[in-house]
Amino acid sequence: MTLEILTSDTLAPLRHGFFTRRGGASSGVFAGLNCGQGSSDQAAAVATNRARVAEAMGVGPDHLQSVHQVHSPDVVTVTAPLSDKPKADGMVSATPGMALGILTADCQPVLFADQEAGVIGACHAGWRGARDGVMEATIDAMVALGAQRGGITAVIGPCISQAAYEVGMEFVEGFVDDDPESARFFAGGAEGKAQFDLPGYSLARLRETGIASAEWTRHCTYSDPDRFFSYRRSVHAKDADYGRLISVITL
Repeated sequence: MTLEILTSDTLAPLRHGFFTRRGGASSGVFAGLNCGQGSSDQAAAVATNRARVAEAMGVGPDHLQSVHQVHSPDVVTVTAPLSDKPKADGMVSATPGMALGILTADCQPVLFADQEAGVIGACHAGWRGARDGVMEATIDAMVALGAQRGGITAVIGPCISQAAYEVGMEFVEGFVDDDPESARFFAGGAEGKAQFDLPGYSLARLRETGIASAEWTRHCTYSDPDRFFSYRRSVHAKDADYGRLISVITL
């Protein structure tokens, strides 16, 4: 099966892609394109999958960069292949040939570009990272490399949608205590529960930064098991582990 790569017109013609699980070498619960080196999948299968992604992006496997994601607002600047994986959740680069890869399985992959300035960014934004400012920190790091805030476009890739994202009231209270306006991103759910609109919340925050545009591809990871891995779906299914999707952008 060939790779399936979702793209956005607003990031074109830069080479980029939100890869689905289709076209990989992994099997079992990881069936398809699992690119998570931290998963319990066979290392050889993950390496094969990442090599296929690198080839699709037109770079060598050692130029497909990723970080040790920890749900933080921390961002690293990539000027050459990373010798190890720093703990961070965002990357920026102005170096041609560097492919920035973000791993997700319900959290948001966000790809950024200022094409005129030749600066790209990518971040992993789950609820904690989004609330703590990882998207804004990525934009700031791009500006530090020469990007113009008003020239940056951002695209949120496949992630969990509001209909599938049930949370407890203490979760809601944490957001509302931080910003009362956040209440508009929660809808009533089952008794004692609410439904959180993670991409809606993140789009609002992105648009407040003054960048040129922000959009979501509108793909829900939880509700489409044939195309996407999902941490929450794996928990509900009582699977031992789960695959990780990859989203990549390169100059």
